[in-house]
Parts: sequence; C-alpha cells; structure tokens
Amino acid sequence: MITVYSTTFCPYCKMAKEYLTQKGVPFKDINVQEDDQAAADMIRKSGQMGVPVLDINNTIIVGFDRAAIDEALASDK
Repeated sequence: MITVYSTTFCPYCKMAKEYLTQKGVPFKDINVQEDDQAAADMIRKSGQMGVPVLDINNTIIVGFDRAAIDEALASDK
C-alpha cells in the first residue's frame, strides 16, 4: 500500500503523485490540509510537518525524491 500525504497547493506533492501515476503505481492520496488526524499520523510516521510524505509499505520518504521512491518500489517487489 502506498500513501501520499499532501496538500492542495504543494508543487512537490503534485510532482510525486504524477511520478507514481507515470510509473503506473496505484496510491492513496491524503490531503493533510483537510484532515487533522491524517496530518497527525503523517507527523508521527515521518517526524516532519513538510509535505509530501510518501509511505511505501512502511518506508517513509519525505519530499519528492525519485531515487528513494524507485528504491522503495523496487524493494516492494
């Protein structure tokens, strides 16, 4: 399961979601701007308040980091 914690106007969030879409990877998008509980979960998992935060099968990636995303996706197979 892949979850992307994002906000409405975050350009890096958009880039991360577009990257996953281009790779054909399904994900759940959670807008932490609209969901306080999800924001608290994101901070608990990542220790960060910034977005995007990607949770790729319990591998936490803060920010849009293609190499880290690819590595996490590869280890998921």
